[in-house]
Amino acid sequence: MSKGFALVTGASSGIGKAYAESLAARGYNLIIVARREDRLQELAGVLRDKYKRQVIVHPADLANHDDLLGLEKLLREREDVEILVNNAGLGAVGPLASVSPDKLENLVKVNIIALTRLCQAALPGFLARDRGTIVNIGSVIAIYPSSGAAGYSGSKAYVINFTRSLQAELAKTNVVVQVIMPGPVLSEFFGDRLPPFPAELFMSTEQLAEAGLAALDQRELICFPTLYEPQLWTAFDDARRALMKAASLTGTPAPRFGLAERK
Repeated sequence: MSKGFALVTGASSGIGKAYAESLAARGYNLIIVARREDRLQELAGVLRDKYKRQVIVHPADLANHDDLLGLEKLLREREDVEILVNNAGLGAVGPLASVSPDKLENLVKVNIIALTRLCQAALPGFLARDRGTIVNIGSVIAIYPSSGAAGYSGSKAYVINFTRSLQAELAKTNVVVQVIMPGPVLSEFFGDRLPPFPAELFMSTEQLAEAGLAALDQRELICFPTLYEPQLWTAFDDARRALMKAASLTGTPAPRFGLAERK
């Protein structure tokens, strides 16, 4: 029996494709979104044949304002979408001074603006029905800024902070928001370039999707799929809270700056 529809962005390959298949296996019909319609049609055929699901192909470039508005309209109007997976993302990696400004702008449009607007478009319906799930794909690089990935790291830091704020807003509802924080994943992310990490550090897209959904079942809403010791995240988060508290105790500059205390 169908559980309703799941909408997955960036579904033509990689993590998005794996999520689409895992959700189809769990009983969801699919709305699959990406730029490459030929790949979407191929995936739709597989999902229909293998899982007997309804699959709607929705080609869209989420860096294109009109395409994004069209997808927002779909989310606002359909009452059968139960899950939104914000997976579409761009890298634009390399030293900031040499990265194409257009590529960097598109990264912001897709990784930040599209994700934000699609969450906002889905929420009124989810809140009206008091159910629904949003899965945002972040990255472990959000908490470990690195040379050569300023835009990407910054965008994923936005994703985790945005998601956590949304979790707090929705805490008294039955609308669930999860952020997935993977490390290196075997996908087309690096294109033709040699990945900068050893092969043994990469997980498959299928493993990531299954781990993320298993975490969702367990209500693990900040999920590091390859983190064996979740208490490390707890310690990190506790340190963040302590820093926030210490940095907001007073409006007086710290003594090390040698400034006179305000009167």
